[in-house]
Parts: sequence; structure tokens; C-alpha cells
Amino acid sequence: MFTNIRRIFNRFSNKSRKINNEPLNRVSLIVIILIDIFILINVFTGLDDISRWHLSPTQAYPCYSEWQSYSKQTTKDKNYEIVRLSLQFDSNNTPSRAEIYQQAEAGHLGKVSSTCLQYAEYQDKINNSKNQQTIKTIDQKQVQISNFQQSNNQIRAQYDSTLLEKIAGQPRGQSINQVSAAKAKQELDQNNLKISQRKQEISLLKNELINQPESVSFLGFLQKENELIKVEQGYKQASFWYPSIQLAFQSLFLLPLIFVALLVHQFSQRKRYGLISLMSWHLLVIFFIPLILKTFEFLQFGIISQVIFEFISAVLGRLLFLISYVYILLIPLIGFGIIKFFQKIILNPKLQAVSRVQKSRCVKCAKKIQQNDAYCPHCGYYQYVECQNCHNLTYKHLPHCKHCGSVQDSSN
Repeated sequence: MFTNIRRIFNRFSNKSRKINNEPLNRVSLIVIILIDIFILINVFTGLDDISRWHLSPTQAYPCYSEWQSYSKQTTKDKNYEIVRLSLQFDSNNTPSRAEIYQQAEAGHLGKVSSTCLQYAEYQDKINNSKNQQTIKTIDQKQVQISNFQQSNNQIRAQYDSTLLEKIAGQPRGQSINQVSAAKAKQELDQNNLKISQRKQEISLLKNELINQPESVSFLGFLQKENELIKVEQGYKQASFWYPSIQLAFQSLFLLPLIFVALLVHQFSQRKRYGLISLMSWHLLVIFFIPLILKTFEFLQFGIISQVIFEFISAVLGRLLFLISYVYILLIPLIGFGIIKFFQKIILNPKLQAVSRVQKSRCVKCAKKIQQNDAYCPHCGYYQYVECQNCHNLTYKHLPHCKHCGSVQDSSN
């Protein structure tokens, strides 16, 4: 196996750096590398664009995360918090939530969940000027509470400093603090009373907000467990298939490029267009790189990985570390398959030799030679091998002897 890998690597290196079996000069090699980098960047940009063509699970079910978080909360203010989330947008300057959800469909495949659109419509009804003013009032009172608490902290710090001065026997006239103990206590009590009043006012405003008819309708909708279950199932199903959809679209983008590059490469090799053959070979490699990377990414995060994960979870319980063993075995097998593909299809010298012998060309460098030339005058390669059956000389890399027709050793 290592011999095959080394042979493929050497052949790959020669095809990437030579024109008609002659090495490129440094300037030409640098230019080709820069072109390769530019094309590779654009290929990955195109892959990123086409992978976003279909709506992602988050775009198709935009309400799922927020709704699920609400259903799992146990705090007493969870109704207020979910209603407040509906008031994050300025209704005068920005589109409604339902419009934002529907805008995701523009230029994309897939549909936004009808349940999430209904969810957004309830939120849009809450997002009116009256409720927005209520939120602003609550925020203002919360700022006032913070100011009173900050003032209390300063008073306590000054009061503690005054006590230390008294313990040290420092005269009152020389004190750095302007707050006496009695005055400090009075101001603390006043601020605490104001804090308590503001908290009560905030509590009333919160109750007023969540008891508005539109808020009551929205909260009632959130209590429908069957609707949440439907959204959750749809989201999980979309998450399950999304990596496969992405790989399909990415393959749809790459495979025509690979096919065209392969045809151009084979044509240019037949016609002996050296520069075109080299450029098409580089393009072929560039187009294969992201395909291989995306395939490995799919194997780790797509349907196959989820099926393996569920199988191991069902059979072996918590021994999920065994998934790593599966990948350790699976990825080398896929790599071996890719090597075999290149060896049998792309870089197969036997397939190349058939066409070259028919056209009286060197079986290695493909340059024109005379029919009886034993050695190529261009690269010095010996064209023949001894038949194991009749011991006459026959062409290398061809499956049968040209004299007796016996099958030749595949290693020749």
C-alpha cells in the first residue's frame, strides 16, 4: 500500500510540475500557484453560497430556540421575560417579526414553519406603542433603583470611615466626611423606601403588561404543548437532513466542474496541448480538494454520524467513546478508496498506455516516436517488456502480448 501511495505521489508531483515531461520554470510555477489559490478561494466562496441555498433549521424554525427556552424556565418572571422579548424591535422603523421570518424564504429553498409565523404574529401584536412605553417606564424605574443603591453604597462607605475616625479620636472638625451617623441613617432609610416603592411600581407595570389582551393570547399560545412538539420534531428532522442537503448542493456545484476539467485534461493529453493539460490537471485537483473535505465533514456531522451515534447509544449505552474508534477505521478506508480511484481512473498508466501505443507515442511521456523505437528519444524510457509465455518483447502496461496474446503480469 505504501509503495502505491509513493508511486501515486511521484506521478502526481510530476503531472503538477511538468509540461510534456519537461519541468516548469520558477516564474511559471509561481503564476500557476497564484491562479490555483485564486480559484480555490472562489470555489470555497461558491460552496458557501450554494450551501446556504436551502433554509437552515434555525431559519426554517426561528421560534424553536426561544420557545423551548421558555418552556424549560422555572423563574416567576418567565412570562414577563418572553413578552419583553417581543418588544425588542422599534415597530416604526423595522419590519415585523413575521416579515423578517418570511424574508428568509427570499432566494432560498424551503419554507418557514407556519407555526413559527403564527408565533411571530402574536409577538407583533404585543409590539405596540403602549407596551413599548410600559417597557421604557420599567427601564427608567430600574435605573432609578440602581442610582439609589449606588448612593446607599457611598453613604455606607462614608459612615464606616466616620466610625473609624471616632475610634481613632479624631475631632469632628477634621473629618474628611460630611455625613454624620444620624444623617446617613436618614438618607439610607429614605433611599430604601424609594427603592421599595420603585420595585412595587415595576411589579405593577409587569403585571399590567402580561395582562394585556395580546399578551394573554400569546402566553396562551405558548402553553399549547402539541404546537411546541410539532415545532421541535420539525426542527430535529431538519437538523438531521440539513448536512445531507448541503453536501448534495455542494456536489451539484463541484461535479460539473470536475467533469469539465477531466474532459479538457483528457482531450489536451490526446492532442498534446501541454500547458492546457497542466492547467486542467491543476483545476481537477483544486475541484477535488473541497469535495473530499466536504465529504469528510459530512461523515463526521451528517446522517452517517448520527446513525452511528444512535446505534452505539442503543447497543452500548454510555460507551460513546467507541464512535472515535469507528471514525479511526472509517476515514482511512475512505482515503484508501480515494487513492484507488485515482490509481484506477485518473492516474492509471495502463489506460494511458493503450491510447499512446495506438498513436505511436511513448508510453511514459506521450511524445511521438517511431514504431520500432525501443527507447524513447525524448525521455529515454524503455517501451517493451519480455512476455512470460513466448519470451518475445511486447509493449509495457498492455494487458496481452502482441505476439501470443497471453495475459501479461499486471505489475509490468
